[in-house]
Amino acid sequence: MPKRIAIIGGGISGLSAAFALEEKRRAGVPLQYVLYEAHPRLGGVLVTERVEGCLIEAGPDSFLTEKPWAADLCRQIGLGDQLIGSNDSQRKTYILTKGKLVLMPEGLMFMVPTKILPTIFSPLFSMRTKLRMAQEWFHPPQQTKTDETVAEMVERHYGAEMVDLLADPLLSGVYGGEASQLSVRAVLPRFADMESKHGSLGRGMLSSRKKMPAGAKGPPTPLFSSLKEGMQQMVDALLVRLDTNFLRPSTLVQSLIPQNGGWTVSAGYRSDQFDGLIIATPAPAASALLHMTDENLSRELGEIRYSSSVTSTRGYDDNVRRALPPGFGFLAPRSEGRRMLAATFVHNKFPHRAPDDRALIRCFLGGSRDEHILRISDTEIIQIVRDELKEILGIAAEPLFARLYKWKGAMAQYGVGHLERVQRIESLRKGLPGLVLAGNAFNGIGVPDCVRSGKEAANKVLAAVGLEESVA
Repeated sequence: MPKRIAIIGGGISGLSAAFALEEKRRAGVPLQYVLYEAHPRLGGVLVTERVEGCLIEAGPDSFLTEKPWAADLCRQIGLGDQLIGSNDSQRKTYILTKGKLVLMPEGLMFMVPTKILPTIFSPLFSMRTKLRMAQEWFHPPQQTKTDETVAEMVERHYGAEMVDLLADPLLSGVYGGEASQLSVRAVLPRFADMESKHGSLGRGMLSSRKKMPAGAKGPPTPLFSSLKEGMQQMVDALLVRLDTNFLRPSTLVQSLIPQNGGWTVSAGYRSDQFDGLIIATPAPAASALLHMTDENLSRELGEIRYSSSVTSTRGYDDNVRRALPPGFGFLAPRSEGRRMLAATFVHNKFPHRAPDDRALIRCFLGGSRDEHILRISDTEIIQIVRDELKEILGIAAEPLFARLYKWKGAMAQYGVGHLERVQRIESLRKGLPGLVLAGNAFNGIGVPDCVRSGKEAANKVLAAVGLEESVA
């Protein structure tokens, strides 16, 4: 008899796990899988629309090129020739400060200054902060025994202004979170490592850049990668390669019961028996499903917080496009008192996503400090975006079209002590035979991290049911 594996959650983590299992099944491994998803659509936040010749992303618009797992999966599913890079020749980012857009100086590598002169002459920072940046180069190596927030580390090196102008806006954009809450070890482990080895983050960043292998001749690797037809193209290609008989969208799992060395999964009026189980849902949903099975595991999962996000994408004519500054967009520090966190000039970042005579602006709102944004009407959000774009960019024209997307509880927040919590979760999980966890709650929230999580979960569950060698 083939081994039966249940996957709960049809986002990119669950789909990646299903694809890995499908590949094994087609290779002759005796297994079956069933993927449950509560919503009618599979793919989670990877949603792409086409509107008047423009390509609009409802969720992530790309992924970091340096993390290989998403691109590797794209090549596996026949999308290798569809991979594209961001237009880094236009990669300029502005910071909104005192109501005006100020260009981030050259040489800033994720808030760490690596070039002295551009930083010194930048109007972005006060003289006090510039002096702190100069002094930072002489920080001695420091081993921090306990975890701390990103804000605490950055303030120790560069001062509070750097937290407000750069650390907080950058982390709001990536995690939808606050520098004062997110764990350095979980979200910026490279910084913690550089501080212990070099002391100065600036010297550590330069050292790591020097150690990069000299690439082949040609242009540098783009910072971001995506797909020609949008991120949903990955979902569509995965679904073509999965057996539809094993997919159950619009099916809410109501209970999980460990039984006879396996698991009973109840959804609707039907219960099925499985040898292995992958839960690839957000942590709160996983917590609820496991509450009757293991209270300690459920509690630890429930302690992982999530933030919500809203994206508003607006298309404008060529007059607006020509009036916009060059670059990828801007970040808005909380001290500016705006509801918008950031805006991307999509027509510059990925030029093929808008015709030459269109401007495509993607605005971000929400995050851990503004969950209230989800409780106001779409009309109110649209008005907020209209007003703030007029004040920041001088856009008085009405858009040719607009799209609004709300994502409740989409982004896991890695607070101080997150890595220790993940270790406790893993230890408790091992006490439940055949159970594996996947998703963005544990070791990375980006698309590549979720792809890796799903693939690793598939390998672990195969080992748990005796179909592969044991995986740590």
